[in-house]
Amino acid sequence: MLERYRTVFEGGCGQIIEKKSRFIATVRPVATEDEALSFIEETKKKYWDARHNCYAYTVGMNRESTRCSDDGEPSGTAGRPMLDVILGAGLYNVAVVVTRYFGGVLLGTGGLVRAYSSAVQEGLAQSTLIEKIHGLSLFVETDYSGIGKIQFIAGDRGLPILDSEYAEKVILRLMVPAEMINEVTSAITEGTNGRAILRREKELYFAKVQGEVLVFDEC
Repeated sequence: MLERYRTVFEGGCGQIIEKKSRFIATVRPVATEDEALSFIEETKKKYWDARHNCYAYTVGMNRESTRCSDDGEPSGTAGRPMLDVILGAGLYNVAVVVTRYFGGVLLGTGGLVRAYSSAVQEGLAQSTLIEKIHGLSLFVETDYSGIGKIQFIAGDRGLPILDSEYAEKVILRLMVPAEMINEVTSAITEGTNGRAILRREKELYFAKVQGEVLVFDEC
C-alpha cells in the first residue's frame, strides 16, 4: 500500500496544434483496466473520423496494468512518450487518449514525440490532480479543558477535523496520515494528561480538493 500517491480527481481535455495537425488529449481517472479500456473505446467512437487515437494508461498501486499504443503512428512516437509523461508526473490510475487529426504536414519522429508529449501535458493541465494520503480516522473524546490543546495539535500538523460534537464531552474525528498516527496519539495523550479517550477507527485515503477534505474508502 502506498502511503501517498498522485492521481486525477477530475479528467480534462487539452488541445494543441502542430503544423496544422490537431492533437486532442482526453484524460480520465480509472480504477481498473476494464475502465481504462472502456474509456479508450468510448473516445475512439467519439473521434471516429480521426487519423489516430493513441493511448496510455497505468492502473494499480504497483502499476500492475500499464499499457500504451501508437495506433498506427511510427513505433515509439506516440504511446510511449504519452506514458512517459504520465509516469514522469508520478500519476497512478489514469488513462489518456490523444486524438490526432492530420493536417497534411509530416512531423517526423522527433516532431511526433514532442507533439504527443505536449498534448498529454496540456490535457493534465486542464485536469484536477490531487495527492491521496493513506491515513486513519482518529476518534477523540475529551473534556472542555483539553479541546484547546487538541485543536492546537491538529492545526500545527495540518490534520483535518472530519466532524465534531460539543455536548457534555467534546468528540472530534481527526484524519491522520498513517505515518504520523503514533506521534499524534502520543502528543494528544501527553497534552491532555491522559484524559482524552482515543480510538483508531478506519483506514482511508484522503485528499484536499480546492480547500475541502475528501475521504476515499480504498483501503
